[in-house]
Amino acid sequence: MKNENRRATRVFAHQPTLTPLSQKRSQVTMFIIIGLLIVMIILLFFSLRKEIKPDTPSGVVATDPDSFLDLCLEKEFEESLRVIGIQGGYVENKLSIFYDGANVSYLCYSQNSYERCVNQEPLLIRHLKQEIHDDLIDDVENCFDELQESLESRDFTVSMRDMEFEVEFVRGRVILDITNQVEYSKGDEAYEIDEFRVIMPSRFFDLAVVVQEILSQESWYCNFDQNGFMLLYPNYDIEMFRTGDSSIIYTVKEKNTEEVFRFAIRGCVIPPGLG
Repeated sequence: MKNENRRATRVFAHQPTLTPLSQKRSQVTMFIIIGLLIVMIILLFFSLRKEIKPDTPSGVVATDPDSFLDLCLEKEFEESLRVIGIQGGYVENKLSIFYDGANVSYLCYSQNSYERCVNQEPLLIRHLKQEIHDDLIDDVENCFDELQESLESRDFTVSMRDMEFEVEFVRGRVILDITNQVEYSKGDEAYEIDEFRVIMPSRFFDLAVVVQEILSQESWYCNFDQNGFMLLYPNYDIEMFRTGDSSIIYTVKEKNTEEVFRFAIRGCVIPPGLG
């Protein structure tokens, strides 16, 4: 046992140890490897960066046209939907009644007593698209003028063709699909854009669908069960106000967004003293 212990001790005593000099050499080698890796990463970064060509000129806000038009049209777009909503689907309409500070359009109307009202806008969705279009057309043209001025102020040469656009409704959004061939260039940079899209989050379409249902029931049955409808569709709040001339003003509100569509009807009127 004593010989085995000596042998084990002797083996342990001859294990190699690192001197301070060898430790320094190992540290230097490690630092060199790390430095080479950093240099390779930097070179790779710049080589990839050169291959990436920017889609739009750097530093020009207006060169993201959709975003530029979104910002330019945001207030006008939102205000147009608000006004058309509280005025019964019109910016201006002679067949209207003044209520709560606005001229509210009749969407179902009969001047005679006892007669059912006649739906004034049987194609309501198409009418609303056209009304929004006509209300915003000047604003859209002005925003393209601002886009051109912004680019030219940064020494771009700009050309634009005739602009036209359509209004589209989808659930939760109102969209302006715009066509306008815009070309702009500076030095070696040249860009051409043909289509633009401006999106407004809105429940305007959903409100219009509810309004169509009310008009359909009023024109056929001289009545609309607002309480029953709200039980089935609790995200809507529908109020009715009857005026002195037997008109009814409906206010339909989408609870989540608090957007409002207000309109008037007059039909199935019973003359005073006979009701």
